Amino acid sequence: MELTVGAILEGKVKSITKFGAFVELPENKSGLVHISEITHAFVNDIREHLTEGQAVKVMVIGLDNGKIDLSIRRTQSAPQRPPRGDRSAQNGARPRQDGFKPRQQTYTPPAEKAPQSFDDMLKQFMADSDSKMSGIKQYAERKTRNRRK
Repeated sequence: MELTVGAILEGKVKSITKFGAFVELPENKSGLVHISEITHAFVNDIREHLTEGQAVKVMVIGLDNGKIDLSIRRTQSAPQRPPRGDRSAQNGARPRQDGFKPRQQTYTPPAEKAPQSFDDMLKQFMADSDSKMSGIKQYAERKTRNRRK
């Protein structure tokens, strides 16, 4: 039997190493299934997915200098991805391990106010501005005092 890239064969796991598993193929040939080609999910420990003597279906993905590269992952259908409706997954953020979920912010329109005159709006703006500026000045003074020490 001539091996070709893309051929799907039945084999038996002969031995397991930390980087992959050696699979015995028909006609006393053997090949390597690299750890990244075992399953679609991340594999930390191969022994969680394969055992010695287990029958597996493999695909030949490479033939190089007598070495046969195999893949179990490519004989399986890819898992379905979750829908992209979750904003945290859409932004690339991972879910927190402690179960904390941030509070959803919702828009609340401002309450209807009686129309103000320009002078009233200017007074309100100046009061807000003075309050913010005094906070900035206090912060800057604290930073300067800490540097002098």
